[in-house]
Amino acid sequence: MEQTFIIVGAGQGAQQAVDSLRREGFAGRLVLVGDEPVLPYQRPPLSKKFLAGDFERERLTLRPASFYEQNRCELMLGRRATRLDRAARSVTLDDGTLLNYDRLLLATGSRVRLADVPGATLAGVHYLRSIADVDGIRVDAQPGRRVVIVGAGYVGLECAATCVKLGLDVTVLEMADRVMNRVVAPEMSAFYAAEHAGHGVDILCNARVSAFEGKDRVEAVSCADGSRYLADLVVIGIGILPNIELAQEAGIHCDNGIAVDDRCRTSDPEVFAIGDCCSLPSHRYGRRIRLESVDNAFEQAKSAAANMCGRDVVHDKVPWFWSDQFELKLQIVGLSQDYDQVVLRGDPATRNFSCSYLRGGELIALDAVNHAKDFMGARKLIAERAKLDLQRLADAAVPIKETVAI
Repeated sequence: MEQTFIIVGAGQGAQQAVDSLRREGFAGRLVLVGDEPVLPYQRPPLSKKFLAGDFERERLTLRPASFYEQNRCELMLGRRATRLDRAARSVTLDDGTLLNYDRLLLATGSRVRLADVPGATLAGVHYLRSIADVDGIRVDAQPGRRVVIVGAGYVGLECAATCVKLGLDVTVLEMADRVMNRVVAPEMSAFYAAEHAGHGVDILCNARVSAFEGKDRVEAVSCADGSRYLADLVVIGIGILPNIELAQEAGIHCDNGIAVDDRCRTSDPEVFAIGDCCSLPSHRYGRRIRLESVDNAFEQAKSAAANMCGRDVVHDKVPWFWSDQFELKLQIVGLSQDYDQVVLRGDPATRNFSCSYLRGGELIALDAVNHAKDFMGARKLIAERAKLDLQRLADAAVPIKETVAI
């Protein structure tokens, strides 16, 4: 009897899963369910080139419709999965359609964290997560207008850089004491804050938004300390939440996301999960982690597909991320939490340098600004749990691969 595999979610990981399942030899019925009415597309360009108008809408699409036809994948787009019945091995969609499966892959992704303050639903208050979101921002983001961006993480700062390019007056409000505080060292935060200031972005840290003001449309943003910032539009980027409800309501174990093992399998052996929606064990870092990363979604999709097809593939890769702001490409490899030492390689003033994070002398992460060589070298060293010679590491003239302690 023909098997049926269903993928719930239509992001980058889901698209890769379609490709990988067929490459792994799955010959049964394959169905992809996505709640947006468009083919799976790239999200990283949304806050950068697509918002700026330098990236055509058609280029966002990962694969054309013919890819799904050739891979015999049934597309159910603009449809939302509302119920998972594990006993019956079925998924119910919002239009009442019932889909039975032999194995299920949850690639449900994440959603924006909403601001819980008065005025958050006023016209002109935007989030940035989808094509539709960018379309809305573009209407309001006219040259000369004042935009207030709430949140100085990757998305907030990328949006700020793009809005400067579009000719807007940009203010960024960040609740923490420095930009990108969750992911980079103070030295890197200071560098990026200075770069944005040099481009005319006004960044205010320790700023807790208390309300968005306006009658029918946002006119200003007020903060808990009494400060007030005029705004023609607002973009909120205060993080994302994993979409776990379908799994959680079906009794699948969740722990900061849908909990999977190192084979991408959930607590139900016939249900797998990948991407932003799930947390996974990291043998390299010795803890459970949830990664908001395109690369992780792609790589997990490959591992999950192999395991869904009966192979035994362990997923344990060193994660990496990137962010483009102005002419700066920030590439991050590894996870820097719990570092006990930071070593800069090169002079930040050259806008070509890296920042190494160590714990007990061992390299656990590296941030590279316009420095692909250090980024690539660090990926191997982190995977190998290499301990480094700190004096050689601090010398930018020494290739990072030659800094291993003897």
